[in-house]
Amino acid sequence: VFIFSTLCALIILYKLHRSTQTHPMYYLIFSFILQEDTDHNYYTSKTYGPSDPMSKGLWVNIDQMDKDKVKIHGILSNTHRQAARVNLSFDFPFYGHYLREITVATGGFIYTGDVVHRMLTATQYIAPLMANFDPSLSRNSTVIYSDNGTALVVQWDHVHLQDNYSLGSFTFQATLHKTGRIVFAYKEIPVEVSQISSVNHPVKVGLSDAFVLVHKIQQIPNVRRRTIYEYHRVELTKTKITNSTAVEMMPLPTCLQFTSCSSCISSQISFNCSWCHRLNRCSTGFDRHHQDWMDSSCPDEVSVTISSLYIIIPDSDFDSSGCAVDRVKGTHPLHTGLILGILLVMLIMIAGVLITVYIYHHPTSAASLFLIERRPSRWPAMKFRRGSGHPAYAEVEPVGQEKEGFIESEQC
Repeated sequence: VFIFSTLCALIILYKLHRSTQTHPMYYLIFSFILQEDTDHNYYTSKTYGPSDPMSKGLWVNIDQMDKDKVKIHGILSNTHRQAARVNLSFDFPFYGHYLREITVATGGFIYTGDVVHRMLTATQYIAPLMANFDPSLSRNSTVIYSDNGTALVVQWDHVHLQDNYSLGSFTFQATLHKTGRIVFAYKEIPVEVSQISSVNHPVKVGLSDAFVLVHKIQQIPNVRRRTIYEYHRVELTKTKITNSTAVEMMPLPTCLQFTSCSSCISSQISFNCSWCHRLNRCSTGFDRHHQDWMDSSCPDEVSVTISSLYIIIPDSDFDSSGCAVDRVKGTHPLHTGLILGILLVMLIMIAGVLITVYIYHHPTSAASLFLIERRPSRWPAMKFRRGSGHPAYAEVEPVGQEKEGFIESEQC
């Protein structure tokens, strides 16, 4: 009965989902059942359907904005597979990193990396709908953007797919807010996104970020190779992208927002934050500063916490949370044992020197006589004869044949 009920529920949900295009009421019910915040570690996302008032509220009507702040990019509106840098009037936090410059591409996405290369679609993007759009195919196709000081709106207006012009025009936009909030709004989507061909161009909806590592090539002097590593990606459900829909993404706290050691190590977020004293930075090690994190040996730093692995010496250089301000005064148990061993050897050597001096000046003392009676020459074990050009040899004295005061050995 349980299995049968589960199957029936899945069939009903599937039919509701398939009916969202023709029956808005079904979409409303379906959204009410399934709509909730999706956690992507760095962001949470929420999708609003065509009948949701939030979808219309999230769409920015550029025609009603100040004409002086609205710019139609002439080059992007008449070319294919081109990108142009746009300066922001505010600091935009993206994955915890503050950006003052982004790159708008004709292919329905924004590139956020510092290094501009040919493979912009690979990573470090904000993509409301990345596809093979070609604004040069129609005079009505434009790429518009507007910056009002607190938000940047980029709109791809009436753009067509180069490899399938007959599908119709697409109109959508991405809004980057000063708070780090990102909104994707869709006005015209003539076909299901999942049906758009990715043969000539990737089709993506979501976010991505990466870090760049610089490698030295040993075979070629003075030549360095840059490698981009993607450390996180947000992939939104393409089937939910239709006419009059919107997606809202809210940034979650990251380690980079903490500016002190105490707040870093005591942070209660979904990341395991570590503090690097050499960089004065809080991080997980996986962000755009990964190269600095590794070059500064931050993973190898001693964590200044009171634990069984370390002996912490209290000092004024530590704050109330146990973080070192200037330097770390900690000693590992291995170092402690080594120091104690060296001190013990030094004490034995000093004691030996003092005993030798005492015996030399007091030859008739009890200690002197005790050592004389037990001097090495009376040991019935092994005696080495050293002569120029002669090999050393050893003679073992048989037990019970000990002579008075000496051990006999024959001449060679």
